[in-house]
Order: sequence, then structure tokens, then C-alpha cells
Amino acid sequence: MLAMNGGPKVRTTPFPHWPQFDDLDRAAVGRALDQGSWWRFGGKEVSSFEQEFAEFHHAPAALAVTNGSHALELALEIIGLRPGDEVIVPAYTFIATATAVQRRGGIPVLVDVDPVTYCMDPEELEAATTERTRAVIPVHIGGHVADMDAINAWAEPRGITVIQDAAQAHGAMWRDQGLGALGSMATFSFQETKVVTAGEGGALLLPNEESYEIAHMRHNCGRARDLSLRTASSNFRISEMTGALLRVQLGRLAAQTERRERQYERLAAGLAGIPGVVPQGRDERCTVNPHYMTMFILDPEELDGLDRDTVSGALFAEGIPAFGCNRAIHRTEAFWTARTGPEPAEDLARRCPNAEKLGSRGLMIPHQVLLGGDQEIDDVVEGLTKVLAELPRTGSGHA
Repeated sequence: MLAMNGGPKVRTTPFPHWPQFDDLDRAAVGRALDQGSWWRFGGKEVSSFEQEFAEFHHAPAALAVTNGSHALELALEIIGLRPGDEVIVPAYTFIATATAVQRRGGIPVLVDVDPVTYCMDPEELEAATTERTRAVIPVHIGGHVADMDAINAWAEPRGITVIQDAAQAHGAMWRDQGLGALGSMATFSFQETKVVTAGEGGALLLPNEESYEIAHMRHNCGRARDLSLRTASSNFRISEMTGALLRVQLGRLAAQTERRERQYERLAAGLAGIPGVVPQGRDERCTVNPHYMTMFILDPEELDGLDRDTVSGALFAEGIPAFGCNRAIHRTEAFWTARTGPEPAEDLARRCPNAEKLGSRGLMIPHQVLLGGDQEIDDVVEGLTKVLAELPRTGSGHA
């Protein structure tokens, strides 16, 4: 019997907690406090973190900022996005990828995602391009790197700027290269759920010294190094305490990623053995994936129309953390409150069927589950198997 109907739970003990911290984190914050000055220009923690973050991702430079949304907005400011410029974004991603464009006065143009990796489909880019296309923002969804070979090869001859949204992909690699070695800016989030976190925060990887200097000036109220105010901008600085905490969290990333990679193989194999469950696939060129989320789709034909949110609720009752994937961008109210292209939601839905399927049929298991042992993985598989076997079908057979 299902736990939601009074039966026994599959799991009664908690999964690994997130965020994880210990005395190293406490000492780091204390070290920042003891400097006596808590803003980034009065201490060394933020600048040290930027150097370490850049080196970890094989980037020439990194800049720490207030959050991942601001990192995207700053990247668009750096390239000089003008009102009315178009930026191509995947129809499936967190809404901030699109709203960052809108907040800078641009128009997000949605394209579908690949049905296997859930990342931007490069085959969709040409049809979405106009004379107003200024940039493209591939999103490394769940930690899987988008097809950067194809996206860069398409963008470069057209003079279109690539900005990687790596909010979910700390430490990810493409062909054994860090994201900072791929020739474009990359933006990150350190919000509490992310695999590197200080509760809030963000960062940009910069491809050269010129872009770093522009970013540095614009994140500091438009001040140049000599403190003269050169341009209208805002304050995107973080504190020394945040920088200190991020240094410790970054120091754990490699070992945690190695464990998540190992445990994901066990989980993905278990999920793939459940009828009606289709896990996110992997491009072999994505040589490191931090697995921010284990993502999978419920096949409506195989499961006779079983509702995704009903499955999620039943899994929670069994003690298994599972969340519905974000709705496709064009299915959110927020997208339509700012400037968009001329296509209505239903036309976008027909053009982006894979994003539609993810948004309505997708489920996510958070990364901290992969920091547990084999029993944690087996409990997720057992819980999903139980729920799908015992929940009543709707009989619709459609998403």
C-alpha cells in the first residue's frame, strides 16, 4: 500500500542534508570577520575566491557577483545589449535565463531542447535567427554541458555572442576542458540549492583581460580602477564573508562531484529499468557532470497518462524527494509580463515539443541524494517503482 494511503514508507531516514558545512566553514567566516573590513576591497577573500574559481574552470579570469541572475544581466550589459536586440534561449530552463534578457531591454527568442540531453538543440538556431539576433545563451541543464562545439561553430561566423548559463554546472567539463576554456563568458549561481553555495551569490567566467576589466568596472557602480565613475551601472559586489565561505565550498566540489558521478551511474541504471521512466541522456563529450539534478521524464503512453504531480506527491509521502521540472518558459506568467516576440504560447508549444514534455512530464531528484550510499540510491529506485506500480491510471494515455 502506498504511504499516502496509510502504508509503510520506503524510506524513513533523511537523505544527506544540504548545504554541508563544518568547522572549516566556521573558520573561514571568522577569518573574514577578523580582517576588520568586510567589503571586497578591504580584504582578500573575494579576490582569492575569484582566482581559485577561475583556475578550477580553466578560465583566464572570474568575477564574483551578488547572484546568478545578476551574473546573466551583467554579461548582457558587457556585450552592449540594446533594447529590441534578440537573444536566443532554450524554451526549457529556469525563468531567469529569459528574464535577464528582458530586464536589459532585449527580446528572448525561444528554441527547443534536445530530447536526450535536455540542453539547447543547435539544429533549431538558424530558424530562430534574424538581423536583430545579438547573442545566444545555451544552458547546461542539470549539470550536462550543451553542445558547445555546434553552438560555437554556428555563432562565430555570424558574429553572435555566446553566453553560457552554467548556474547548474559548477565544475562541468566539455572534452576534458573547463567551461572557462570554451572561449565565452559563463555565468554561475551560488544560491542555496547549488552544488557550490553561500546561500546566495554568483560569478562570471571571463574569456580575456579586456572583458574582465569591463565586468569589474560595471559590477562596482561603474568605477574604473582609479575609482573614477566611467559608466552608469550598479553594485553587484559580494561581501568578504560570502567569498570566504565560497572558498571552502569550492574546495569540496571535486570530491563531491566524483561521488555524484559514481552514484549517478547506479541511479540512472535503476531508473532506466523502470517501465515508463526515461532518464536524461548524456553526450560523451560532456566528460564531467556535477549532476545538480537527476532528471527524467514519465512516458505518458507507457504510464497511461499518469499525472506527474501525483507521482511527485506520492514519492514525497514515501520519503523520496522528487520535484516536478520547471514549466517551459512560455508556460509561465512571468515570461509574458515583459517584452516577447510575436508568437503566442500555443505556437511556441508546437515549435518546442521537447520543452513542453519536460515541463509537464519531467521530474528531478536533487544532487544531495547522490552524496549518500548505495542504500539511498536503491531507495529512490524502490520508491519510484512502488509508486508507478500502485498509483491508479487516468486512462488518457496523453501528456
